Amino acid sequence: MKKVKIYVTLRESILDPQGSAVKGSLVKMGYDEVEDLRIGKYLELTIGDTEKDIDTIVKEMCEKVLTNVVIEDYRYEVEEAN
Repeated sequence: MKKVKIYVTLRESILDPQGSAVKGSLVKMGYDEVEDLRIGKYLELTIGDTEKDIDTIVKEMCEKVLTNVVIEDYRYEVEEAN
């Protein structure tokens, strides 16, 4: 079995109003060091043994279901599940 960790972020060219709101709150709380904040998603999948290529499976899932490829980027890591 494999554990897949997927990190999804908005593309740099896309405005992130949620990130801006959280950044504003942090600054109001006294965290003036925060210069930028962007919100993303983190997903974990466990994939059972398969003959298929794990990278192909993960890319297909990300591009068809898990992300909006027009406005989001993703990266992932594959490791052995415990």
